[in-house]
Amino acid sequence: MVRTPETTHRIHFQDCDMLGHLNNARFLDYFLNAREEHTIQHYSLNLGKLAREQDGAWVITKHHISYLRPATHGELVRIRTQLIHFDNSSLVVEMQMLSEDGQRLKALLWSEMVFVAVKSGTRSEHSDELMDMLEKLDVDDVNYDPDGFDERVKTVRKQFKQLRRDDS
Repeated sequence: MVRTPETTHRIHFQDCDMLGHLNNARFLDYFLNAREEHTIQHYSLNLGKLAREQDGAWVITKHHISYLRPATHGELVRIRTQLIHFDNSSLVVEMQMLSEDGQRLKALLWSEMVFVAVKSGTRSEHSDELMDMLEKLDVDDVNYDPDGFDERVKTVRKQFKQLRRDDS
């Protein structure tokens, strides 16, 4: 099972500002669309089907995002997503937008989500089946700290800088 799936996306004109940069609000759309694609392709997890069959869905409660480099009109970008934390009723997904060659970090996002019962809208626990899947998907080498977003951004930036040095 792929723990950190990655897909390539083209930045579209209608999503850009007057400078040709991807609008800050649209980063979220690109990230969330990529994650949905990843869950369907790699985990056979259709979120709409899950909501209908298990009366449960993840609801985003918070985003942490750092914009590091512009993504520009027509550019191809890579988007990686990975589960970095979960418990019996919540999870945190980290998403990274990279340059096409995968060498430069453009943005990093943490999306915090809670699992809710669709009919009541109240917090609900993950089923045993979901807990088993989340255990398999959880990325072990990311030490999640709810207050550590800025530190995580620094760490990932250093990793990419070292990667570029090693490649040259």
